[in-house]
Amino acid sequence: MERYTLIGHPLGHSMSPFIHERLFAMAGKTARYTLTDIAPERLLDEEPFLRSLQGFNITIPYKMSVIPMIDQLDDSTQRYQSVNCVANQNGMLIGYNTDCDGFTMSVKDYPMDGKVLVVGCGGVGRMIATEALRSGADLTIGIIPQDKALVEAFLEETRQRMPQATVRCVVTTQLHEKFDVIINASPVGMFPKVDACPVQDELIDQADYFFDVIYNPTKTLFLKKALSRGKVANGGAAMLVLQAVRAHEIWNGDHYTQEQIALIIRAMEETIDAQNAAS
Repeated sequence: MERYTLIGHPLGHSMSPFIHERLFAMAGKTARYTLTDIAPERLLDEEPFLRSLQGFNITIPYKMSVIPMIDQLDDSTQRYQSVNCVANQNGMLIGYNTDCDGFTMSVKDYPMDGKVLVVGCGGVGRMIATEALRSGADLTIGIIPQDKALVEAFLEETRQRMPQATVRCVVTTQLHEKFDVIINASPVGMFPKVDACPVQDELIDQADYFFDVIYNPTKTLFLKKALSRGKVANGGAAMLVLQAVRAHEIWNGDHYTQEQIALIIRAMEETIDAQNAAS
């Protein structure tokens, strides 16, 4: 039986087995997908185990520190120096970044070449900012004051790699303009602190498209406000499922219909909603 795992620390509760088991079943494959919590000092010691698998996923805090054991990096991984998916191809470990695929597929119908606001400048925020710029966005990164040095370093690096980029950073509470797309790439609004919203209502009133990387709750306050105003608004469940779909394409060449993908997204959201209702 083929074996796969997710490595991270601490892992806690993860939706990855839920998603991957359904993807294997839909592809008619029998495979085992587990969670492997690895203490930081033991990561490199686990290389023989990881090489015994057909593939594995990586989450915090190992998306960069796993790179020394990877034999080859694809273009997206080199772009972000971040690996979240590894395929074992005849004993060679090939690293990929499917987070960016999950995001770009989630917003494929959004006007990402327009005025885009990305709130947050952590790892996922910087990835989304880069993908927005690759789509031709006029980009603003919304930050909290204490993140100014972090984002300024990112902007300097970005301008060196992409001299044509139109990008700036502004403290989010100081923004009062119209954007075409607003993306929350921060943890603001994540369960259990569900009463928080990353932007003021006036920004939500003026924008048309919204995306939140958070998948728990399935509808954050940010999304609820956008939906109540008749806007296009989607949450992070789709991004999580779509990055997993891309992993299966890489591992086994599997393909899934939009209907199959939608079934998993819906099942995942229903499971999260039920868990939250019971807690």
